[in-house]
Amino acid sequence: METLNKIDYDRIASAIGYLKANFKAQPSLEAIAEHVHLSPFHFQRMFKEWAGVTPKKFLQYLSVEYAKGILKDKQATLFDAAYETGLSGTSRLHDLFINIEGMTPGEYKNGGEQLQINYSFAESPFGSLIVAATPKGICYMAFAEDEVRAFEELQKSFPNAQYRQMLDMIQQNALYIFTQDWQRLSEIKLHLKGTPFQLKVWETLIKIPMGKLVTYGNIATEMDNAKAGRAVGSAVGDNPVAFLIPCHRVIRSTGDFGEYHWGSTRKTAMIGWEAAKIGS
Repeated sequence: METLNKIDYDRIASAIGYLKANFKAQPSLEAIAEHVHLSPFHFQRMFKEWAGVTPKKFLQYLSVEYAKGILKDKQATLFDAAYETGLSGTSRLHDLFINIEGMTPGEYKNGGEQLQINYSFAESPFGSLIVAATPKGICYMAFAEDEVRAFEELQKSFPNAQYRQMLDMIQQNALYIFTQDWQRLSEIKLHLKGTPFQLKVWETLIKIPMGKLVTYGNIATEMDNAKAGRAVGSAVGDNPVAFLIPCHRVIRSTGDFGEYHWGSTRKTAMIGWEAAKIGS
């Protein structure tokens, strides 16, 4: 099943890349299906199972105009708790369920030699990933196609930690986020190594509701540091926990989605998928 999921996401990603590259031409269902070597019927069914909407509907979420509209939509109150209360439970997921605890210097000193880290590999709607946790919470999650390289990247963060490949309850609970089954989701604790500024940026990202988009400037302003846009961008790029800390919801003020640590096509897929979940 995991192999099948991976093949499906690879085809979805290929289709989204094709849609982005040929957006102005508004490609037909037949053209997109041919690009991913499927019949129109099978492609439409596979895509709708993944996104919840048809490729034609999904296409509207990829436009700069759509993104600009989201940026303008009640932007001043985006981070306001009272406004968020009026949103659906789905869109408030991150703010309600995810809590960040910064690691103490003692916990990550000497390359994290005091840390015991469990890690495992899993499939998500956006491809394969590695997820890792200390006894206090998730410390790392990244999209990765190569398991050996993915583990090497994890080790770079804590080179002297004790590692064990096993799926624990902390990881399992975090992975429920992809099932859209909020009833099974307990509070997700993140146990992160970062500067006070980085932790503040990551905490601010968690407040962005699902289906919404913000700019780096919006985040800097929310942090009462309007001139810190460049530093915010750096902290967003250093995010150690993909999706749970939703840095993919940060785009350029022009409405262009911009780059993403785990690939711009994946970022486009995530933004469109979330928009479809909220809009469908």
